[in-house]
Amino acid sequence: MVTVGEELDKAVQGAFTRPIPKSAGAQMRYLVKQHGGRTKPVAELLGISQRTVERYVNNQIKTPRPQLAARLEGEVRARWQPQIRAKAKQAAATTGGIMIDVRARFGYTAAPGSTDDARVRHLTLALPPGHAARLFQAQDAGLTDDRLRQIAAEALGEVYFRDNGRRAHGLEVELTDLIDLEIKL
Repeated sequence: MVTVGEELDKAVQGAFTRPIPKSAGAQMRYLVKQHGGRTKPVAELLGISQRTVERYVNNQIKTPRPQLAARLEGEVRARWQPQIRAKAKQAAATTGGIMIDVRARFGYTAAPGSTDDARVRHLTLALPPGHAARLFQAQDAGLTDDRLRQIAAEALGEVYFRDNGRRAHGLEVELTDLIDLEIKL
């Protein structure tokens, strides 16, 4: 299932200026460097022994198990180029905004006499910087993906359904079944 948090991370990773290290040894050395040259915290982070970390650092082991390879790449990707990541978030939150392409079931709470039946819609639109800032702040605060999805629904409701306050006053939008989502800076 696609999540808003993962898509925000992918969008920011698109701003990276260099690729992450490819080999397991290089990835392990990067994590060890990030932890002040200590192998024990890296071992605890990845759920492996300290000696195994040392073997990867010294290129004695070159090919990790698929599960470890995925965890290792994920941890490196989460820490890679923090300044570039921060600049990309700042630019999206202040000047650029984000592009969102979503296919989901939208439900509504509206004035009496209008339809509030949920239905699947495919929307592609630009969210202004204020909405991008709310999403990134919520993600940085560690809010759940349900809350991130709710913030995205509020942003889509404001920009698309209420047309920035020009129509459908009082319409509340719910994003229930997220089928597909892509976010770009």
